[in-house]
Amino acid sequence: MATAQPWGRAAEPVSSDPPPSPGTSVEPFVFTGTTREYFGIWIVNILLTIVTLGIYSAWAKVRRLRYFYGNTHLAGSSFDYHAKPVQILIGRIIVLVVLLVYNVILNVAPPAAIVLVPLFVLATPWFIMRGLRFNARVTSFRNVRFDFHGGYGGAFRAYVLGGIVAWLSLGILAPFASRWMWRYMLVNTTYGGRPVASDPALRKLYGQWLLPAVILMATVVVLGLSALALGNALYAVYQDVRAGGNDADAIVVAILQVLTTSLLPFIVVLAVVTLIYRAGTRNVALNATVVDGRHRFRSAIHRGRFTWITVTNLLATVFSLGLARPWAAIRMSRFLAAATALEVSGSLDDYLSDLKDTGSAVGAEYMDVEGFDFGF
Repeated sequence: MATAQPWGRAAEPVSSDPPPSPGTSVEPFVFTGTTREYFGIWIVNILLTIVTLGIYSAWAKVRRLRYFYGNTHLAGSSFDYHAKPVQILIGRIIVLVVLLVYNVILNVAPPAAIVLVPLFVLATPWFIMRGLRFNARVTSFRNVRFDFHGGYGGAFRAYVLGGIVAWLSLGILAPFASRWMWRYMLVNTTYGGRPVASDPALRKLYGQWLLPAVILMATVVVLGLSALALGNALYAVYQDVRAGGNDADAIVVAILQVLTTSLLPFIVVLAVVTLIYRAGTRNVALNATVVDGRHRFRSAIHRGRFTWITVTNLLATVFSLGLARPWAAIRMSRFLAAATALEVSGSLDDYLSDLKDTGSAVGAEYMDVEGFDFGF
């Protein structure tokens, strides 16, 4: 019987989740890619994409994902990515044409925005839905394909309505939006035709929401009081300058700078708390996910370390003029794999041998014409 132990430096035990049941074993995900190997792939992809004016980006994506999937292992086997570059290129051309027509019409006839903007918002869930389906169908593990069966209504609620609800409530209802999004992605996924169940509890999602909310509110209070105090002080100086008949423009500019500059630390803190919340909701959602009613995912991302890695990856990439991007990508993939595992009921080998390869279930016509490659 396996014991409930963290499976890597990235792990943060989630105390509210039950320990492995008798007769189960924990199979950790392992990422074996290296910066040295991936840098060679990355630099060639960049150069060829530039030379071909972006056309090679579809081939670059396939090479990149095949490397990352092929170096992600579970129980001694790796994942596979089967998309053809032409599929992705066609999908990107379709999206590019839609965006081009959209922007041309808005520039030529601005009043058309009244109709086009709502239509664009309504079309976005459809593209996301097709992208999730495409990426699932070109992914396999041990020659067994994934699939995705989500519909437009679920995508609209998860990606449009959820965002509206979260922002209009000033983040208070964000856990509802997170639950809609995770359930849409996971519940509509199948592996070898077998269902995936996921029911992240709102109570646990709000448990992950509390710390970011407290940090953000404290930041708003501190920055608000500071900006108010500085603004009042500068306004008093402005009154004195104006009473003396001197030019007060410099003081007005200073007041505006104080108020504007106070937004910068707020944006930084907002980004940080978003990362903290994102890591926490991933833990809750995956820990509530079961494949075929038997095999449970486990996620134990340390929220602080996830935030640190994301921020330092960004800084390293920016200050290296992009050259540190391969290192950052490998570092994050290794971190996420180390924090993820699958609690297997019985023998995984026996279970997989019973599954059929569903790759042939995807029609050739569909595979040849659709390649919307939104992130899965």
